[in-house]
Amino acid sequence: MSGASAPREGTVRVLIVDDEPELTELLSAAVTEAGWRSFTAENGRNALRLARDCAPHVVVLDGMLPDVDGVQVLRRLRSENARLPVLMLTARDALEHRIDGLSAGADDYVTKPFSLEEVILRLRGLLRRARPAETSEQGSVLTLGDLVLSESTREVQRAGAPVTLTTKEFDLLRFLMSHPHQVLSKAQILDHVWNASFDGEGNLVEVYIYGLRAKIDKGRAPMLRTVRGVGYAIRAVDEWT
Repeated sequence: MSGASAPREGTVRVLIVDDEPELTELLSAAVTEAGWRSFTAENGRNALRLARDCAPHVVVLDGMLPDVDGVQVLRRLRSENARLPVLMLTARDALEHRIDGLSAGADDYVTKPFSLEEVILRLRGLLRRARPAETSEQGSVLTLGDLVLSESTREVQRAGAPVTLTTKEFDLLRFLMSHPHQVLSKAQILDHVWNASFDGEGNLVEVYIYGLRAKIDKGRAPMLRTVRGVGYAIRAVDEWT
């Protein structure tokens, strides 16, 4: 499966993977109403086969499938196309289950039950961020201690080693690094990274901070910290001492 090209409105291909026929039908109708083309699969094996055939621009993936676990499907999709945006659906409220999906490469998630409008909104956000910049300018490079983020290439390095982030993790890190030393509240992060506050998603920021911290601070002195009762801040290691 090759990397997805930047989709134009009306040509976007959305792969919907869920074993509930009624939900799949509703999601497919919402995708069609948005002006996109939907493809559906009821299990993991068919989803992987269809993904190779239709080359989707974005995937809606249920976390619980009858044959192959949704996280395993996600890992396979990620191994074949690291830049393919994936929105996970989950009926599970446990924080660790959401973290599993994000760690495997999901860009975003919604918890069942959800509104179709919210799903379309999330998909629009993922598609917008997946488009390559329509400019030849280099774009800015953010540097904080040994952490370097390139906005033009969307690449991140820590101490010279590449750090692979999902689309949403990259956006979150860019927002944090754009405000070094500031303590940013969950409300500020939701407003700037997700462009809205989603009801019932109180753990959303916490989940992404957890996943981001695991990637940029793993095996190293921590840069990203929680300021209890206030929010989150990122600083160079020597600035925390």
